[in-house]
Amino acid sequence: MQLTDSRNAADKKRTKIRPEGLAERIYLQLKDDIFNFRLLPGDRFSENDVADRMETSRTPVRQALFWLEREGYVEVFFRSGWQVRPFDFDYFEQLYDLRIVLELEAVKRLCALPAALQPVQLGQLKAFWVEAPRLEDGQEVSRYDEAFHMTLVEAAGNAEMARIHRDLTEKIRIIRRLDFTKGSRIDATYHEHASILLAILHQQTEEAQRQLHDHISGSKAEVRKITLHMLHQARNDEGNPSGLL
Repeated sequence: MQLTDSRNAADKKRTKIRPEGLAERIYLQLKDDIFNFRLLPGDRFSENDVADRMETSRTPVRQALFWLEREGYVEVFFRSGWQVRPFDFDYFEQLYDLRIVLELEAVKRLCALPAALQPVQLGQLKAFWVEAPRLEDGQEVSRYDEAFHMTLVEAAGNAEMARIHRDLTEKIRIIRRLDFTKGSRIDATYHEHASILLAILHQQTEEAQRQLHDHISGSKAEVRKITLHMLHQARNDEGNPSGLL
C-alpha cells in the first residue's frame, strides 16, 4: 500500500504541467524518434520506459501513444507493452500510388493556367531547384523534396487535395529519408525536379506528367530495396546505436 501511495505521489508531482501539453510533447518526441530512427520498426517498449525517460506519469504517455496508434505508427500488446509498427511495404506502395494520382492532377491544373496567372510558388521552386547552389546533405534535401511536392499540390488551388497530400506525405516520410541516404538519389532529385518544373512553366502537360510519374515511380521502387540492415545503419548514422530507451 505504501509503495502504491509513493508511486501515486510521484505521478502527481510529475504531472504539474497541464496533462494535454505533456501528452503533446511526448507525442511529438516519440514521432521524431521514429522518423529519426531512434526507434525502429519492431522495437518494443513500455509506458513506464517512456514515462521514466520523459520524467512524467504514465497518463500523458498513454494518451500520446494512443494518438500514435491511431495514426498507424505504433501498436499495443496489452500483455507486453507497445511496439513500433513494422513496415508494411504493400501499404507504402498504395500511398505512393495515391500520391501519383494527386500530383499528376496538380500538374495538369498548373499547366492549364495562362503564363500570367502561374502561381508565384513555381518561381520560388525554380529559384531553389534550378538556380541556387545544390545542397549536399541528404536529410536536408529530403525535407526540401517534401516541400517541392507539397508546394506543387498546394499551388494547384484545391485545399482538400492539398490536405490529403500532406497527410500521406507524413506517412511516407521515414521511407523517403532512407531514400536520400544515397548520393545518386540526391543528384537525380535535383535533375528531375528541375526538368519537371521547366515542363510545367512551359505548359507542357503531357511531358510534365510523364516526368513526374517516372520521378515518383523511381522513388517507389526504392521502397522495396529497403532492408532491416539499412534501418539499423540509419540509426547508427544518427549517432544512437543503442536506440531510444
